[in-house]
Amino acid sequence: MRRGAVRSVVVAGLLALGAGAGAPPGWASVAAGPEAEADVAYHGRVYLSGAQLRIWLVPENDGPSALANATVRVRLSAELADRQQLAEGCARAGVREVVCETGPLPLHGRGRHIGLALALRERVPEVVVRVDTWWNGGATDRNHVNNEHVVLALDTGDAYAF
Repeated sequence: MRRGAVRSVVVAGLLALGAGAGAPPGWASVAAGPEAEADVAYHGRVYLSGAQLRIWLVPENDGPSALANATVRVRLSAELADRQQLAEGCARAGVREVVCETGPLPLHGRGRHIGLALALRERVPEVVVRVDTWWNGGATDRNHVNNEHVVLALDTGDAYAF
């Protein structure tokens, strides 16, 4: 199967997962259409040491609607190694890209913590990491400042926060 075909299958599968996710019991208002609005945000840390890139992030939702699920996208300036062991709910979406579902994002609450240990194809002195929302359950997000991040991580093993 060609790389582009694999990407299409992964993307379609993630969309099906997100689109088919039902609301947790007891949620009165879960974003389900274009009239819904949510303010998704991401906070976390990036570490680069050798050819190993570690990313820890937490998705949050400041409302005004809860979301049953969303998808965060992580894009890198360096190529990923061919083999990756990704966290549950995450999939490789390209040579330099990984996507992960956030799980339910309650109103004024946090989603699941996402930890990635990514192997790079080769050691690089720095990696630019871009984090953004790839899919948000169909809700409108008028504040992209808190869910679009660009982080420069140097090969020092230090944590770079966003």
